[in-house]
Amino acid sequence: MSPSTLPEGEPAPADGALPPEALAGQASRRLSAYLHVPFCATRCGYCDFNTYTAAELGAAPGTSQRSYLDAMAAEMRLAGGVLGEPRPLHTVFFGGGTPTLLPADDLAGLLQTARDTFGLATDAEVTTEANPDSVTPAYLERLVEAGFTRISFGMQSAVPHVLALLERTHTPGRALEAVGWARAAGFASVSVDLIYGTPGESLQDWRASVEQALSAEPDHVSAYSLIVEEGTRFAARVRRGEVPLPQEDDLADKYDLADALFREAGLSWYEVSNWARPGHACRHNLAYWVGDDWWGFGPGAHSHIGGVRFWNVKHPRTYATRLGRGDSPAAGRERLDAEQRRVERVLLELRLHQGLPETVLTPAERRRLPELQRRGWLISAGGYVRVTEAGRLLADAAVRDLLD
Repeated sequence: MSPSTLPEGEPAPADGALPPEALAGQASRRLSAYLHVPFCATRCGYCDFNTYTAAELGAAPGTSQRSYLDAMAAEMRLAGGVLGEPRPLHTVFFGGGTPTLLPADDLAGLLQTARDTFGLATDAEVTTEANPDSVTPAYLERLVEAGFTRISFGMQSAVPHVLALLERTHTPGRALEAVGWARAAGFASVSVDLIYGTPGESLQDWRASVEQALSAEPDHVSAYSLIVEEGTRFAARVRRGEVPLPQEDDLADKYDLADALFREAGLSWYEVSNWARPGHACRHNLAYWVGDDWWGFGPGAHSHIGGVRFWNVKHPRTYATRLGRGDSPAAGRERLDAEQRRVERVLLELRLHQGLPETVLTPAERRRLPELQRRGWLISAGGYVRVTEAGRLLADAAVRDLLD
């Protein structure tokens, strides 16, 4: 939701106003909020998100946590005015960065501002990401007291040499300890994130990480392959030949192993890289994948309202300065036409276990279906097109060939 680079697009108006067509019919659409916390204790070498350490921000005006909190609250008030019609938030997601670097009372205060501005649905899902070494039992109890219902820990691995190469600061056992604290605090849903394909990680290393994660009995697991993003320290090390690129066959073996172990533990896949126990799929991420409305608050955050995408300026100082003078922090926007929105549905919904309604496809795309079914990548049944078990590893290629 807050990558390090921003797309091109048309200028966004200073008052943040949206085109009338984006607001038409909004009362019938669900609304979510993403709150981007850009602070990190250290920057991991593989990370490409819009994050900053204290050393990078320094003491310049507008870069303090206080300035950030005030600006975030101001953007919420601006969004409330732009949207006009009060719509309760169905999901709220604090991402980063490391949201739990902020004091628990600050996260609670931001959630209260969101509640005061928009209201929360009675069954709202409220999530924060967290590094395992950034929380304590008392911290987690305060979040639950404030209304947080879900937490996602960045475990990544349980193997010391893998954590070291990823530049993670927590010890292998800390993530499991943090999951236990979250359970005791009363979180309704606890998730862990894992990364596979780190250079030097054996299949046995990966099995150990998955098995240790499952030993904590999480409700949800995300497992992503390591992607070498341009501009990161990790990409520079690959370019210098210090570490090799992940190999496709190795990634496939690790995905298959994780999927089998997750299934044995009672977690089913609902999106290509996400598994959950019944009732614990991340509703916030599903909102992205099915094209709901969401407003992204914070530096570099992206939003989507009624077919209009817009994104904020990246740096916390510029973000705070704009809001301090009463302007929108949006750096640009783009209006998606009907065909662009249809193509996005194909791209995103085919990654979901529920699949894509076949009626979304054009006649030409339907004619391509039999060949993709013959390859074993897609299946069509009950009016929906889905990726097969084997096709999950080739989901991007399947979508490309379907749309081609």
